[in-house]
Amino acid sequence: MGKWAIALHGGAGVDPNLPLHRQEEAKQLLARCLNLGISALRSNLPAIDVVELVVRELESDPLFNSGRGSALTEKGTVEMEASIMDGPKRRCGAVSGLTTVKNPISLARLVMDKSPHSYLAFSGAEDFAKQQGVELVDNEYFITQENIGTLKLAKEANSILFDYRIPLETCSAEAAAAMENPLQMNGLPISIYAPETVGCVVVDSQGRCAAATSTGGLMNKMTGRIGDSPLIGAGTYACDLCGVSCTGEGEAIIRGTLARDVAAVMEYKGLGLQEAVDFVINERLDEGYAGLIAVSKDGEVACKFNCNGMFRGCATEDGYMEVGIWD
Repeated sequence: MGKWAIALHGGAGVDPNLPLHRQEEAKQLLARCLNLGISALRSNLPAIDVVELVVRELESDPLFNSGRGSALTEKGTVEMEASIMDGPKRRCGAVSGLTTVKNPISLARLVMDKSPHSYLAFSGAEDFAKQQGVELVDNEYFITQENIGTLKLAKEANSILFDYRIPLETCSAEAAAAMENPLQMNGLPISIYAPETVGCVVVDSQGRCAAATSTGGLMNKMTGRIGDSPLIGAGTYACDLCGVSCTGEGEAIIRGTLARDVAAVMEYKGLGLQEAVDFVINERLDEGYAGLIAVSKDGEVACKFNCNGMFRGCATEDGYMEVGIWD
């Protein structure tokens, strides 16, 4: 018997001006979801079931950018995407362009378990959801008033805008545009950038690794844009060695095949988990910003980010537990 470990995230690239009560809300949600995962692991639920369970919970809360509370497209709609991967046989499932599926991660799981394919998108994914009888809701369910206001600001600034948990009155488009030498993501100031994907990685006591990632994408994104989250090897990867979930600048994560590279350097360079995670964040992002969480088959947990912060929590069977945002 091995030792279990779990990590989860609620996105990287956090505006340092995020009010303290918002930080506290985020940490409370992370702690609740972490404890849910710990209880499931103690009940001997397999890793793949635990990652789905935890990400469903994150999708159901409007705080982060997945499921309910997803970022809005340029047309004011929600297009969600997710992926899940089971390490032992490298089985995977992914979905994009969802508009009515209440829990995208569970549809990704069904693509893996119940379809002959690995990835379904847009109307085909929605049709599959109906066939499988998953819970469907109107697009309005996912849309929050706060995000409607943020999208309006984004359009006024003509950009992909804002860490959407910053109260709108404290941050105008003009203020964002006037910031001196702001940290950049995709050429935009970091406070204008709201990745905030959610994800979970788990290794269970049988040494099985799994990973899951879910997101609404970018505020004011073009309709049809697909980020790293549903791309196996970019935003999500799991194999017999490790499970990885990434967050941050999707386009940079895609170019760096970030999640797969963690497993690759462990396999081919013989690096340990934290060494592999450090190497990938330091060497594979070019000028991009991102973060990731990872577990190994040996019950280790690791995280790393090269931006202001990353909403995250992790725990191991040995009693280590942490919930944090900053370094």
